[in-house]
Amino acid sequence: MSVINKVVLGTLPLVPRPIMRRLAARYIAGETLGEAVARLESLRQRGFPGIIDVLGEGIANEAEARAVVKHYQEAATAVAAAKLDCYVSVKPTHVGLSIGEDLCFELYSAVAQHARSLGLFLRVEMEDAPTTDGTLRVFERLRARFDNVGIVLQARLFRTLKDIDALAPGPLDVRMVKGIYLEPASIAHTEPGPIRDAYVQCVEKLVARGAKLSLATHDEHLAERCLAVLRKAGRKRETYEFQVLMGVREELWADWQSKGHIVRVYVPFGPDWRAYSQRRMRKNPQILRHVMRNMVGLK
Repeated sequence: MSVINKVVLGTLPLVPRPIMRRLAARYIAGETLGEAVARLESLRQRGFPGIIDVLGEGIANEAEARAVVKHYQEAATAVAAAKLDCYVSVKPTHVGLSIGEDLCFELYSAVAQHARSLGLFLRVEMEDAPTTDGTLRVFERLRARFDNVGIVLQARLFRTLKDIDALAPGPLDVRMVKGIYLEPASIAHTEPGPIRDAYVQCVEKLVARGAKLSLATHDEHLAERCLAVLRKAGRKRETYEFQVLMGVREELWADWQSKGHIVRVYVPFGPDWRAYSQRRMRKNPQILRHVMRNMVGLK
């Protein structure tokens, strides 16, 4: 990280709340569930289905983790009541993975059960490399019990191709991402080219085993490579979709939508928005540079 980035990171806690909130507004729906549902409704009117995420991670207190489950159940209930095409996405350390896998499984199960009762899907997210094994074990336990759960896999990690092979047989729903966490070069690709190549290799392997795919990317060149794989395999449009972050490259969403592809938008919300934003900037300087450009009026 450059000296300038370090200086900016050091001063972020001192930035007044209204200014930070304005900077985050493009990428975060708001602090309340009502604001998130309103944003999802506005996206629906434009033809974009959604994903709802309650901001937060790294919970180390069991009572707090159990409270998070209630927030997700409330979000699922609100989404279903509004008849939105939207599913719930949950980070493992937000529901207790840092405390223990059994607790994490219990709490994910509570969310999955509630979501299933409403006809909704649940995505198990992926965090940094030290949590990967535990996340995959919890996911496999969930997958054996629920038919409405999917996983996220990161192309950046060397291990991901083997992780795909190791997943149990049966229906599989995967959100494929490049990976936001900057891992050591000993375990992960660190340059854009190899990360893209690994992403395509993962897509090829997932297509071969019949997985439903969510291509989470804002990289149109990578998207074209993945679409070529899907076309070659004869995949129908309902077996895959693009997933994008709210506020990022909306012109690309429109282009994909105009070509008949499903484009689903990730909509995060919650009172933890400031801590979430600062953690993301620390973990990935690319986000920090993007915020800095916005601060000085550059696009």
